[in-house]
Amino acid sequence: MTHTGTGFQATGPQPGQPPLLEMQDIQISFGGVPALRSAQLSVAAGEVHALIGQNGAGKSTMIKILTGAYRRSGGTVRFEGREIDFRTPKEAREAGISTIYQEINLVPFRSVAENIFLGREPRRFGLIDWRAVQQRAAALLESFGLQIDVKKPVSSYSTAIQQMVALARAVSSDAKMVIMDESTSSLDEREVELLFDVVRKLRDDGRAVIFVSHRLDELYALCDRVTVMRDGQTVAQSAMADMDKLQLVTTMLGRTLAAVVHDDAAAREANLARRGAQTLSAKHLAAHPKVNDVSLDVHAGEAVGLAGLLGSGRTETMRLLFGADPSAQGSLDIDGKTVALRSPQDAIARGLAYLTEDRKLEGIVPELSVRDNLTLVCLRTLSKHGIVDVKKQQEIVDRFIASLGIKLRSPDQPIRELSGGNQQKVLLARWLATQPRVLLLDEPTRGIDVGAKADVAKIVRELRDSGLAVLMSASELEELTAVADRAVVIRDGRTVAELNGGEMSEASIMDAIAYGSDGPSQLVEAVSAAHVEDAVEGPRHGA
Repeated sequence: MTHTGTGFQATGPQPGQPPLLEMQDIQISFGGVPALRSAQLSVAAGEVHALIGQNGAGKSTMIKILTGAYRRSGGTVRFEGREIDFRTPKEAREAGISTIYQEINLVPFRSVAENIFLGREPRRFGLIDWRAVQQRAAALLESFGLQIDVKKPVSSYSTAIQQMVALARAVSSDAKMVIMDESTSSLDEREVELLFDVVRKLRDDGRAVIFVSHRLDELYALCDRVTVMRDGQTVAQSAMADMDKLQLVTTMLGRTLAAVVHDDAAAREANLARRGAQTLSAKHLAAHPKVNDVSLDVHAGEAVGLAGLLGSGRTETMRLLFGADPSAQGSLDIDGKTVALRSPQDAIARGLAYLTEDRKLEGIVPELSVRDNLTLVCLRTLSKHGIVDVKKQQEIVDRFIASLGIKLRSPDQPIRELSGGNQQKVLLARWLATQPRVLLLDEPTRGIDVGAKADVAKIVRELRDSGLAVLMSASELEELTAVADRAVVIRDGRTVAELNGGEMSEASIMDAIAYGSDGPSQLVEAVSAAHVEDAVEGPRHGA
């Protein structure tokens, strides 16, 4: 692993082995805002290469530029030693680059064999040779160790089998490089291992695989090298053996142990000492494959942080707690009573409120006014015989506009005209108007500016101090620790650690994300040691 003057760590293919793919100084902007800035990616034939980063890091944009879905504004792309500039995904496929997305793009009601050779069917006397289609499909899947009836519709098989059918389609087209974008996110452990066996065979055949995933254990089990992206830039490239889990997490998050040593432990301990009764308690919640075993509790007058990397199951856990998704197992207690939430309406009736992660898709109604958006959930309590009490509605709107400092021209203007931060405040006001006892906040500061983030954090602390029970998820650990008194850390849909008061810090959360509750505590203790740089930056093996 080498370092450049900018701090970028780079390793390429082994000496004498030219890269199959080289992407250098890639740049692209959307609406004048840079999405990629001098991003790099180098992948060799016969390797499985991890491409990782938090949400918005630039991974998907890099893939779309490579496959011709986006046109780059700067930089060069070389494939098999030749400079290329694909204009469509079809051109990329014809050149030997095949992509398998998280949402499998197969034709559900066509057969397995048809899906594998769709558009490339062998012909005889000008007609499709269906026997040859089926024989070749069966032989290809058998080479993967899979024996299934290729004449059956692909929809009749599990997601894991469908993923392997998509892989078989890529191999049948003589793909030299296969891109797998979160392909394991919907699979259980047995299915993941089955898929990994196929990927290893592709690697052994000399094909390159770009593997996008947020599951750390998968990366170390499968990948040879890793490229880490953050904020539209490549920040590290390394052999997996030279970057341990903690270093990988800190690189992804853009934080080091040395930078997060300072924490206000005394204030957290004082808040915990003042908290009230347990309001919400979840035990062994599961809804496979995203949530496997999550336990947590929240008391009145405290803020609990739900920490974990993207894809760890934070959002899915929030949805289970709010009754938006059914839970397969586990129990949920509210105010000491076991409940079964069958819908969000049940949750609202029991005093829960849920601010979703995606403000635009699941939050605002763009064409409605601020007034209507703010009072959307509590309209039933403001209505009599189907007629809204406009005076009561206006009182609520005025009160929350003032208390949350919402900046707007008029309550009657469409909410789409407000800034992201003010839209988020309106959505928060929408839930506060229901007078909840438990507030579930999923990435409440995503997509808003720095000033608005500080406003939201201040509001959340005030709500906590007023006696509300708050569970808050956030990717940015600095924001989480600025609000939370405790942290529950989840990884791969499981609770792996609970950090209380003085135990909680950015460093301890990162340590738990990397290693779980059984992690080597000396990594956190190393923060205060004189050799902290070695503890953070030095390559470690056997992670």
